[in-house]
Formats: sequence, C-alpha cells, structure tokens
Amino acid sequence: MDHHFVGIPELTDVPRVAVVIDVMRAFTVAAWAFSRGVEQIVLASTEREALELKESRPGWLALKDGPPAAGFDAVNSPGLLRSADFAGRTLVQKTTAGTVGALAVADAPLVLCASFVVAGPTARFLRSQEAGPVTFVVTGEDGRADEDLACAEYIGRCVDGGGVDAAPYVHRAGNSRAAAELAGGLRSGFHPDDVGLCLEVDRFPFAMVARQEGPLTVLRSVAVPDSDRSGRS
Repeated sequence: MDHHFVGIPELTDVPRVAVVIDVMRAFTVAAWAFSRGVEQIVLASTEREALELKESRPGWLALKDGPPAAGFDAVNSPGLLRSADFAGRTLVQKTTAGTVGALAVADAPLVLCASFVVAGPTARFLRSQEAGPVTFVVTGEDGRADEDLACAEYIGRCVDGGGVDAAPYVHRAGNSRAAAELAGGLRSGFHPDDVGLCLEVDRFPFAMVARQEGPLTVLRSVAVPDSDRSGRS
C-alpha cells in the first residue's frame, strides 16, 4: 500500500488517515500513562494552555517536556511515569514534537498516535478499519528522526501484511540521535531506563485514537483484539 511519510512542516492538506509517531518520548509516555490508569489525555498546544486547562478542571494533571516545573505534575519520561497512579484521571500533555504533530492533523477523520509500545495494536486497528493509505507524521527532527521513521515504516509494513520482523526497525531506533542523547543524559527530565522502555515492541494491547471533543483534542486508548498478531515479530 502506498503509505506516505512526512514531517510536520510538510503537512499541507488534511490527510484522511494519520498516524502520528513520537517514539522518544511523547507517545511512549502517553501509552504508559494509559497503563497507569489515565482515562483520557488532552493535547495542549502550549505549556500555558496546559496549565490553564489543568487549573480550570479540578483533578486534571499536566505533563511537559524537560525538567520539573511549577504547576506540572509529571515530565515526559516513561521511566519516571511507570510507577505513577493516575487511576481515573485526565492528563494534559504538551511536548516539543509529538503533541505538535497530533494537533497539526487533528481535523483528519482518523488520527492515531503511536510508538513501538503500541505498534502492533495500531496496525491491527488500521486493518480493522480498512483504512487505506496512511499518512505517517514523523514528528522528530522535521521528519528526519530515524527512531520515528523506523517505527512508522514498521507499522506500515504491519498494516500491509504479516511476518514483519521488528528487530531491524528497533535496531535503527536504538542507534538514532535521540537514543544517543537520552542515553547520554543530554535531555532533561529523563530516567536511565527511558531508551529501553521506548524500544519495547507491543508492550501494551491498545491503540491510541485522537478525536476532537468540542474545542479539545483528546487521546483515548482503544483495546485491540490480539487475534491476527501478524504485525508482531
């Protein structure tokens, strides 16, 4: 199938089906947040908007890139998030690339956000929807981030058919600039386990679908049956 792989600056039209990829770390973090009980994730365009949304809705939490900051309850690190208890909570997320990419295609009829930890379920969800060609939004480095491109290509191959070996794609991601920067402690708000957690394939049994709910773009987890697991190595 003729999928398309574009960076955020290359988005000129609203795609019919969009999968927004951020492996390190926004949509790995989002998946972990759902696994820790989050009910929904609201995607914010700025840190100020994230704090305003949190302050206007009792019980909401806010998460951002970088080091801890006043008003924010968490940072964009799966290693730091994995022990949290977010049962029944709403999380407002603002990151440098992932949330920007998702908001850029928010008007598309079908939008999924993904990383390796939900790659197989994302592919199976797309097949179940008979989605047709997919526009993969490679959010990192203006579309050149190899960890995001590798994940996008892997999901695309899984959508098209079975028997796809994840190992070469994970290897590429593990040798990416983002992985090196994280492993070297060059990005703030990180945990030493972040790279490994971002490279786990199919850690979670759900896809993540973004929809417009009034003025908000809301990400929710959608359980995907584990039959036809042809996308997993």
